[in-house]
Amino acid sequence: MTWRGSTTIQDRLFACLPYLLPLIEVFAFGQFFLTEFPALQVLFLPLIPLLRIYYGVRYAGLIIFFALWLLVVRNEKISHFIRFNTMQAILLDIIVFLCGILTDIVGLIPAGGFATQTLYTTIFLGIIAAVVYSIANSLLGRYAEIPAISDAVHMQVR
Repeated sequence: MTWRGSTTIQDRLFACLPYLLPLIEVFAFGQFFLTEFPALQVLFLPLIPLLRIYYGVRYAGLIIFFALWLLVVRNEKISHFIRFNTMQAILLDIIVFLCGILTDIVGLIPAGGFATQTLYTTIFLGIIAAVVYSIANSLLGRYAEIPAISDAVHMQVR
């Protein structure tokens, strides 16, 4: 769906950048999947420098979260397309955070190793699919419509 004006190449590229946040956050959930399929680790090599910076700076996730929220999503001078994609990336990041809490609870169950691995892999693949879909649509200049998440984004971004 393309509305609220056309998008420039620059808008499309800037709209993709916030999706690095959920991509970096969900990387920890990929440990079991990437162990089973080591050839896919090559796809994540470009993220290694970002991962080192992200996990090397204390509270980096919180700082980036509030910076994106306050400086991009709430700034009406920035195009709606960029603000929409930024808010969608933030919501995906919140989902990863909530899934982290869920996996901590499942990890308390004795002999829940298989359940934990399945949950980690499902979260990893789900967020990766959402991020790839969103980035692809952003590069095409379209709004990525993810059920429930995009509805919440439309309520937040005017």
